[in-house]
Amino acid sequence: MSWGGPEDLLFSTSLASYLDKKLLVLLRDGRKLLGVLRSFDQFANAVLEGACERVIVGEMYCDIPLGLYVIRGENVVLLGELDLDKDELPPHMICVPEADIKRAQKAEREATVLKGSMRKRMEFLDFD
Repeated sequence: MSWGGPEDLLFSTSLASYLDKKLLVLLRDGRKLLGVLRSFDQFANAVLEGACERVIVGEMYCDIPLGLYVIRGENVVLLGELDLDKDELPPHMICVPEADIKRAQKAEREATVLKGSMRKRMEFLDFD
């Protein structure tokens, strides 16, 4: 984004410069949403049109359609405009159906839980 003058400074701290543009929104719980910003208020609550949740597991990803989506401002960690001229993902990423990504997510969660339980069992060993 280039700065044209003092009038751009006014919009630099506002979501108004992102209206009607495709955004990536990172939420506090780690979810990533994509959509077109249609509205916002003074609390940074936002309305995304054509929203989808991008789920990434390893080298697989899936965009789960959500439709019109209202986001509470306090849950937004990061918000940024997507460059429509560039690919959104690296070429090695594979788009898979929603059922496959859900299975991969479940397997990833189970592996994390198993890793945590193994670590607890091994706490009696002092590695330091």
